[in-house]
Amino acid sequence: MTARSAKMTGGLEKAPHRSLLAALGMTREEMRRPLIGVANSANEIIPGHIHLDKIVQAVKDGVRMAGGTPMEFPTIGVCDGLAMNHEGMHFSLPSRELIADSIEIMASGHPFDALVLVPNCDKVVPGMLMAALRLNIPTIVVSGGPMLAGEVRGKRVDLINVFEAVGRVKLGKMDESELAELEECACPGCGSCAGMFTANSMNCLSETIGLALPGNGTIPAIDAARIRLAKRAGMQVMELLKRNIRPRDIVTEKSVKNAVRLDMALGCSTNTVLHLPAIFREAGLDLTLAIFDELSRSTPNLCRLSPAGPDYIQDLNAAGGIPAVMAELSKAGLIETGALTCTGKTVGENLAELKAAVRNHEVVRPIDAPYAKQGGIAVLTGNLAPLGAVVKQSAVAPEMMKRTAKARPFDSEEAAVAAILAGEIKPGDAVVIRYEGPKGGPGMREMLTPTSSIMGMGLGESVALITDGRFSGGSRGAAIGHVSPEAASGGLIGLVQDGDAIEIDIPGRTLNLLVDEDTLAQRKASHRPKRKSVKSPFLKRYVKHVTSAAQGAVLE
Repeated sequence: MTARSAKMTGGLEKAPHRSLLAALGMTREEMRRPLIGVANSANEIIPGHIHLDKIVQAVKDGVRMAGGTPMEFPTIGVCDGLAMNHEGMHFSLPSRELIADSIEIMASGHPFDALVLVPNCDKVVPGMLMAALRLNIPTIVVSGGPMLAGEVRGKRVDLINVFEAVGRVKLGKMDESELAELEECACPGCGSCAGMFTANSMNCLSETIGLALPGNGTIPAIDAARIRLAKRAGMQVMELLKRNIRPRDIVTEKSVKNAVRLDMALGCSTNTVLHLPAIFREAGLDLTLAIFDELSRSTPNLCRLSPAGPDYIQDLNAAGGIPAVMAELSKAGLIETGALTCTGKTVGENLAELKAAVRNHEVVRPIDAPYAKQGGIAVLTGNLAPLGAVVKQSAVAPEMMKRTAKARPFDSEEAAVAAILAGEIKPGDAVVIRYEGPKGGPGMREMLTPTSSIMGMGLGESVALITDGRFSGGSRGAAIGHVSPEAASGGLIGLVQDGDAIEIDIPGRTLNLLVDEDTLAQRKASHRPKRKSVKSPFLKRYVKHVTSAAQGAVLE
């Protein structure tokens, strides 16, 4: 089979191309070897990415050891924590599409034989996975790994504790000097934030899907084992190239089931409900909210990692990591062990070779004694969300699983946060934040600030938050997002008025506005969805093409 890179290096007519490669310092021997593109998302902005130069160097060492020639190129990345609660968050979710597009451009303009993709944080991981399936050349993913938990006065903490501390300061339960101490200790160094937030959720699921080696999701960023993993990834991509194993050989319907099963067992971020459909769509596979809900109902929740519980990704790693969770689920026949992975072996063969087993049943519960019989995420429907809404039920207080709440609607995140911190939200209220969906936001901003403010103000067991926007993986409480259709598309959430009753039934999977049809008809007759003024040319294009959250907010 002719090497893909021969389009750039082979034959008389490619002499000018070889001349340009020679300008890079590349020898003819290097040009004759397979050319491996290495996508590096390193920058000096995101804590999860500041060390990726070392990870990428290890990848390139592995490629060279196995006889290839690595060629590094960059991608962008947005830090969701730093973009939170201001206009920067409008650009976070849309960056996923740009990352996928940029890798497609680089790997098409320069026809590499294979790819190693090095992400770490929120939208970079799914963006890279989308590109891998779109291009369908031998590819492996290796992330930068999770951050360790911080420690303050003998207590382990992470970024979410800082977000929630703002509300505690407002209540007078913490002084600003304590907050300053927490600020400096909660994030102790490089890596993706320490809990089962979106970045770590997607890194774990990359491993589950089969496009990353075992350990990718959980080995800490500072561990030497992460460097060894990166070297093995560089070597293994050469084996994938040799055997012509491509992403779409790995990502099949079996992979879809495994990904959703692990998502539910781990209690991952609700953002996975946006990203997994977008990723699988690139492989021609359909992952609907109905499939999420069906598999959630039959998959036990085995882990309660921060923000849902006291454990962190480093604890999951020590307990056996993703292979251990898969092994536990396989006891009940809930894993497709015949699915191929980037090791060149099946899931079942990997688990046997690793002798995968749970080492700490306090971190990963036994299959017959789970935290809950159903998965971490639930999909709700009803008149308020006929196309669906999503909640991380593993992080919801028992008191909030079923209740009727009083609506307090706001047309922006900022207005809602101001009301929460001003003490205007009372027990029994449901904060409704609308016009924050994919089109209405635009960009479907994360709502970590309002959810953390609710928790910090001591309202986590008595106040719900409902939005057509989305939540950080670090959000906890009765946070119901992705309400579809969104307000900007004429969804019923745009008709909610102050004082309306909203019925929330998470076990029953329903979300209903308790307003009679005649009243709703009168409201609809005079209602016109709001249109925010959008100045950014990029966001204008995004609004024009983005689909519903129920479809993964992909572009048409």
